[in-house]
Amino acid sequence: MTREEKATVIQDLTATLGDSSTIYLADISGLNASDTSNLRRACFKANVTLSVVKNTLLAKAMEASDKDFGELPELLKGNTSIMLSEVANAPAKVIENFRKKSAKPVLKGAYIEEAIYVGDDKIETLSNIKSKEEMVGEIIGLLQSPAKNVVSALKSSGGKLAGILKTLSEK
Repeated sequence: MTREEKATVIQDLTATLGDSSTIYLADISGLNASDTSNLRRACFKANVTLSVVKNTLLAKAMEASDKDFGELPELLKGNTSIMLSEVANAPAKVIENFRKKSAKPVLKGAYIEEAIYVGDDKIETLSNIKSKEEMVGEIIGLLQSPAKNVVSALKSSGGKLAGILKTLSEK
């Protein structure tokens, strides 16, 4: 690979890192061709981009990026694959499900919305992170609940002014 080709790869990686808010680093070494194909298929179904990267080029891209990757560049040893997704917990769920049949992939670390997670022991924590859509749904549900209670209480009071005032004072 020439210097120009390396520079192009670093620029592309830097742009990819800059555009991504969810970045996982995993070790998929030791997977046979069939398992690798199955992992790629599982990633595709979950809208997770999986690609193998050269550690030195990824380290340079991380340095060139405006993001603070903390300890992640130190984890770039051995085989490294990068998993990118729009949903923070999607790569963790793919890894968890895949590891029911295999010992790999092993999570090296993750960068999620400026938070750094290091080590394979964080996989359960990462898979339990709620997506933005799930959080918005929970918040809307919590906000609607008190309003529904007041409306139902007002309806059950019979619509008389005394009943409505009594219901409102209880709430």
